[in-house]
Amino acid sequence: MDWDKLRIFHAVAEAGSFTHAGEVLNLSQSAVSRQISALEDVLQVPLFHRHARGLILTEQGETLNQTVREVFSKLEMTQTLLTESKEKAAGRLRVTTTTGFGSCWLMPRLHRFMEQNPEIAITMILEDNDLDLGMREADVAVRMHAPRQPDLIQRHLADFPLPVYAAPSYIESYGMPASLDDLAAHKLVAFGGYHPPVPHINWLLEAGLNDGTRRAARLEVNSMAAMADAIASGLGIGSIPGYAAAEYPNLVKILPDIQHPAVEAFFVYPEELRSSKRVAVFRDFLTSEMGLRG
Repeated sequence: MDWDKLRIFHAVAEAGSFTHAGEVLNLSQSAVSRQISALEDVLQVPLFHRHARGLILTEQGETLNQTVREVFSKLEMTQTLLTESKEKAAGRLRVTTTTGFGSCWLMPRLHRFMEQNPEIAITMILEDNDLDLGMREADVAVRMHAPRQPDLIQRHLADFPLPVYAAPSYIESYGMPASLDDLAAHKLVAFGGYHPPVPHINWLLEAGLNDGTRRAARLEVNSMAAMADAIASGLGIGSIPGYAAAEYPNLVKILPDIQHPAVEAFFVYPEELRSSKRVAVFRDFLTSEMGLRG
């Protein structure tokens, strides 16, 4: 197997068609197709099922693509480390975090990092699902839970409480609940979706209920930023991290004496980037912004 054919195969596997892969590789559709056929001849197995809607990897193709992805991922990481300046942080850093934390907390502060580190370029990937750092889907992550992969380095950044908020307009219309029992008469805003951006985001729906029941939310939305918008608009009462509520200074904390959970934020990166200066300066920026040392 030669590297060029493997590179083309990987591009086709990711694109799902010869045409789209050709556009990425700056090759004609026919040239890409010939290279894939030649690779299949060498391996003596089919790598793709061909049909009118595009290409689907065969079982053998899936196995090869997984290996090729890992190899190219390691090569890309090695190239990054070899070319990174020994004296100063430079190059591109791909950062992933949840949409809520990224848009509400990180993006408003990112200009300070860019000013302090003019030779670092940032790719920000806001995604509530965890990307695979080991497979180089991103370089570093800020996650709202401890990493589940054992080969990742983690640094605890901060705990973000999940207070209960309401807008002044809502309180004026519906009153201020004095206890969890009072919530039965109020409208609740909750996260609705398969991938909660932070743990315990819907704790208010079950707080104080010991019989396994759950309060019904008047509004569910699959975005924490949209939850904050809804609460600030007076649509109901909800629990969100302080960083999401910070954009709405008029929000009122309600039920302040009720114990509420907190979200743990971690800075996470693969072992291979332990000595990366880009990673180090971004870590130091985060801890500084959160009022931590080091």
